[in-house]
Formats: sequence, structure tokens, C-alpha cells
Amino acid sequence: MPAYLVFTRTKTIDQEELKKYWAGIKATMEGHPIEVLVAYGNFELLEGDPIEGIVIAKFPDVKAAKNWYHSEAYQRVAKHRKDGAVYQGLIVEGVS
Repeated sequence: MPAYLVFTRTKTIDQEELKKYWAGIKATMEGHPIEVLVAYGNFELLEGDPIEGIVIAKFPDVKAAKNWYHSEAYQRVAKHRKDGAVYQGLIVEGVS
């Protein structure tokens, strides 16, 4: 069953840290079955607290999503995301 990793950015703290994150993120995807579906495109908030942006990535299953997220390569880069902004992240199972 497909799985989707969703990140919403709610507040930027340090733009330079985010630039470091964005510069390194692509390399962390190598060898992982990831398809980025949405990356900070235009959006219209219909309900809830404001966000600055959203990323949605598709994986073949939850295990694959967790493998990428917990990989050493991603965690090395993720520190810049965490220092650069406030995010919420989750993995959700899709329907087949």
C-alpha cells in the first residue's frame, strides 16, 4: 500500500539553514523509491492555522518512507531543516 510523507512548514527561523537543507536534500533520495508530488507549490488554506508551505512525497509503503526518513544521509541534512524552521511531519498510508 502506498505511503505519503507530508511536511508542513509553519514558521521560518533561519533562512540560511533552510538553504543548506534544500542544497543537500536531493542527494538523500538516491537509492530510495521516492516520488515528490508537491514541493512548496501554490496552495489555498481552507481550514486551520496558517502554514508557509507543504511537501508531499510518495513511497511504495510505510517501510520505505521510514527507511528514507531514518537514513543517515537524510538525518545529517535534516538538522538544517530543524534549525531553519518549525515543521510538522507525518507518514500516512494511502489506499490501494
